[in-house]
Amino acid sequence: MNAVIGTVLQVTPVVAYLLVTLLVFAEDALFIGFILPGETAAILGGVLASQRSLNLWLITVLVVLAAIIGDTVGYEVGRRYGPRLLDLKLLRKRRQKLDDARDFLARRGGTAVFLGRFTAFFRAVMPALAGLSHMPYRRFLIFNAAGGIIWGTAAVLLGYFAGNAYLALAKSIGHTVTFSFLGIAILGLITWHIRKQRKARNEKNLRLVSNGTPGEPIRLEFKV
Repeated sequence: MNAVIGTVLQVTPVVAYLLVTLLVFAEDALFIGFILPGETAAILGGVLASQRSLNLWLITVLVVLAAIIGDTVGYEVGRRYGPRLLDLKLLRKRRQKLDDARDFLARRGGTAVFLGRFTAFFRAVMPALAGLSHMPYRRFLIFNAAGGIIWGTAAVLLGYFAGNAYLALAKSIGHTVTFSFLGIAILGLITWHIRKQRKARNEKNLRLVSNGTPGEPIRLEFKV
């Protein structure tokens, strides 16, 4: 992943446009979101735009179009190949998350397609699951386009403003100190995210194993 990021940041503008667009497209169309989230590529596009290497409006349009078209391809893959997708080794390892995504789609329909755009795993599988469930394409497209426009624009702008902030800070205190602050901030965010997921998983396990009935004590077990 670090090699891909380094490549995108060092190539010529034309190649950068192509790489960012292809990575965003392939996230949903080819399920590479498990390896490199398209969000990362979109943010890198914004960072390059902040350095005047790319045009901000052009990279935003390309990211949005790649997101919408990539989702459409993912939808067609799910519609055509159906249950065979669920037997892929890549998805079998993530069975619980996949079941959560299917349940979310069954309960929320088009809203799940829209909201799924903002979560890495759901973003990679929701289009195929929508096709698998035979959601009408017109309905899928409406929510897909809405999510793609908002997500793509936000991701690129996040990279753009973050890049500008980095450059301004680096001029004042130097690149080494700036990188140190960024590393600490990223490490803190990763730690917070891991703890949040662990807490949610423990709470879910607690609900599943509590088997109290009227007049009987509740037996609680914690899964480690």
